[in-house]
Amino acid sequence: MRSFDLDVVVTRGAGIESRHRVHAAVVDGNDQLVGTAREPETVTMWRSCAKPFQVMPLIASGGFDEVGWGDDELALASASHGGEPEHVAIAESMLRDLGLEEGDLACGPHEPLSPRGARIIRDAGTRPTRLHNNCSGKHAAMLARAHFSGWTLAGYEGEEHPVQLAALEEVSRWTNVPSAKIIRAIDGCGVVVFGLPLDAMARAYARFAVAAARGEEIPSRIVRAITTRPFVFGGSDRFDSLVVEESNGRVISKVGAEGVHSVAVLDLGLGFAIKVEDGATRAQYPAVLHMLELLGALPEGLSPKLAEYARARIRNTRGEVVGELLPAGA
Repeated sequence: MRSFDLDVVVTRGAGIESRHRVHAAVVDGNDQLVGTAREPETVTMWRSCAKPFQVMPLIASGGFDEVGWGDDELALASASHGGEPEHVAIAESMLRDLGLEEGDLACGPHEPLSPRGARIIRDAGTRPTRLHNNCSGKHAAMLARAHFSGWTLAGYEGEEHPVQLAALEEVSRWTNVPSAKIIRAIDGCGVVVFGLPLDAMARAYARFAVAAARGEEIPSRIVRAITTRPFVFGGSDRFDSLVVEESNGRVISKVGAEGVHSVAVLDLGLGFAIKVEDGATRAQYPAVLHMLELLGALPEGLSPKLAEYARARIRNTRGEVVGELLPAGA
């Protein structure tokens, strides 16, 4: 078994000013734990990394196809999107197809995650809506699940609603963790979030990679949507979009809040999950890229945009470079 050092340090001048501890688990296509960093059994919330699995019950029910949705809608349902006009338009269209509107979404509004999206709102002098929420696609898909199953739409985000129970069972199936042992709480967008060990998260993404490679319908459809619509899956210069693009669709990387990230290396049948112990978003990107480089899953010589995520420059208020954010083991 391989042991990795994924800790991320922040330098100032020649010294190390801060250190982020990073835990990780790597699982192969045979369900075997083949790599670790620190404590691979660390239990944490899966946050938005669960989205590709949360949409699966809708596809399996036939509701996704009944409403006539395609790759754009599937990519958005799996995404933590940037709240750019294109994302908002797809989310709004999904609701319109169901005879619903923004007010039916249980997620609250927040400023777009994409700098471009935030700038467009600012320049227009408008405020963000629920459609700008990075989870609006996931919520629209959950509303569709309730709609086509004849379940009440009210409270679809609740822990005991059939939509959430179906998602729980799907997560249990892919992670191999009994549903009764999965911690449930409330995510940032208001729906159920799942607490799991890192190695279970990695197992789900490894199984996802293997299932897609075998041509299983639902995983293959999700992979196709994400790899052919990387912008919808993230946004302008968003990390997950860049990883899909620069790996030529070999890698699907899914961000989660509080320093959690899950990744499927499709052609190698590998899955891995990381958790930055202190929840710092700034540290998870260099940790993910360092792991991908160690696994040989990225081309040599990152593009300038992705290289900035791998080794970010720290600037002061005068714009001077005063340090770097980079993997300790690089």
